Amino acid sequence: MSEKKVRVRFAPSPTGGLHLGGVRTVLFNYLFAKKHGGDFVLRIEDTDQSRYVEGAEKYIADCLAWCGLVPDESPSVGGQYAPYRQSERKVIYREYAERLVSQGHAYYAFDTTEELDAKRKEVPNFQYGHTHRSGLRNSLTLPLQEVEALLHNGTPHVIRIKMPDNETISFHDMIRGYVSFETGLVDDKVLLKADGMPTYHLAVVVDDYLMKISHAFRGEEWLPSAPVHLLLWEYLGWKEDMPKWAHLPLILKPDGHGKLSKRDGARLGFPVYAMNWYDAKTDEHTPGFRELGFLPGAFLNLLAMLGWNDGTGQEIFTLEELIEKFSIERISKAGAKFDFEKAKWYNAEWIKNAPAEKLKVKVAEVLTAKGVTINKEAYLLKIIDVVKDRCVLLTDFYQQASYFFQCPKEYDINSVKPKWTDVKTDFFNQLKDNFSHSDTFEPADLEARFKALAEEKGLKLGDVMLPFRIMLVGGKFGPHVFDIAALLGESETLKRIDKALAAFAPPAP
Repeated sequence: MSEKKVRVRFAPSPTGGLHLGGVRTVLFNYLFAKKHGGDFVLRIEDTDQSRYVEGAEKYIADCLAWCGLVPDESPSVGGQYAPYRQSERKVIYREYAERLVSQGHAYYAFDTTEELDAKRKEVPNFQYGHTHRSGLRNSLTLPLQEVEALLHNGTPHVIRIKMPDNETISFHDMIRGYVSFETGLVDDKVLLKADGMPTYHLAVVVDDYLMKISHAFRGEEWLPSAPVHLLLWEYLGWKEDMPKWAHLPLILKPDGHGKLSKRDGARLGFPVYAMNWYDAKTDEHTPGFRELGFLPGAFLNLLAMLGWNDGTGQEIFTLEELIEKFSIERISKAGAKFDFEKAKWYNAEWIKNAPAEKLKVKVAEVLTAKGVTINKEAYLLKIIDVVKDRCVLLTDFYQQASYFFQCPKEYDINSVKPKWTDVKTDFFNQLKDNFSHSDTFEPADLEARFKALAEEKGLKLGDVMLPFRIMLVGGKFGPHVFDIAALLGESETLKRIDKALAAFAPPAP
């Protein structure tokens, strides 16, 4: 028998922003599929219409596109197992739910919301399962004739799985090994809702079977649902076709206590979503890694290292390297603490290692959004090469590069004025004349001239280097000051010295 083709899926609900844990799930699915020559499927689980948020599906697709994790099959791409939205597959699920009822593995439940609420008040920790189902309104307790009449009259009802009360079921998890469950501890989950839509439990099993999914990677928070899914695969006669499962470790808060949430990000000052998200229902804006200034490659790199490593100590990986090195065996069972400082370190490394050509579009966007005019691409590329080592986020390019395109609007006067003297004014006036006679206006020549003049004037180099930097850039930052001057060119450098002198020197008496 030939081995099953690798087919994996990411099946998000379009109910909000995409958490970095969700992107990591996509990434691990994608890496596994590509390593084994398989397919990566995006399936939208939009069966809970009450929680559906307009624009969320497009947002998910945009996030994956930004990350470069492009599905082989999806609602927009299509594929041989279309449609890929569960709301468009509604008619499929009832057939399987009714089959389970006819086999005795599921049943109709006619209880109203009010009746169930009353039961919850009456019974502490109420579960609709083997302990209480006999006292409720369902096809297991009502006479057949009454059940048929209720169905014929269109009485609202759900279909629930009938969980066995004393069985132990197990499966092999690719990360955790063998995992066992006592069925008596699990309630009778709803499989088909009153509106005819399936719940996640039924839909995920039916769709994974019909779409020939070979491996299912999902967060460990789904482990408690595993016994229901295991039984559905068995009851529907598909046990031999069940995907191999891997329940991924949680991404934890920085202190390691609990799953990282959107609230944690807001409290601690960092994003937990891939991209900015706006929820029209709540009028809530949530920040994302993209808009903060992360490169997609760095974002994927840091996510891959949350719960996985290749065993060598290597930390920087391209997507191609991750595909080559990835293995399920190297995923940890333990949760991974999220460290935002480490996340920024990854981004800084990616910016540092990126060719200027690769960064130019993003850097130009950052600069032009702040009103900076860029006339020459070749000049922009030179600037990127000079300042990129100083940038942690793409947004840092504004502070680190904008002064190459526009004269500083403000100066760090407090770092200059207290120690300013007439001797320094004279030094910079002579420096202008000296620089204007430079043949090459190259960094080495400018530095030599600067140092020679300082020595001639009896000035310590440090006493005039800092003012010179502030004249050119406005503050105490930037690359080697003579590299800055050379890139600005003679005319602009002299103009900036002139302008700054007027601000630094005390007014004439």
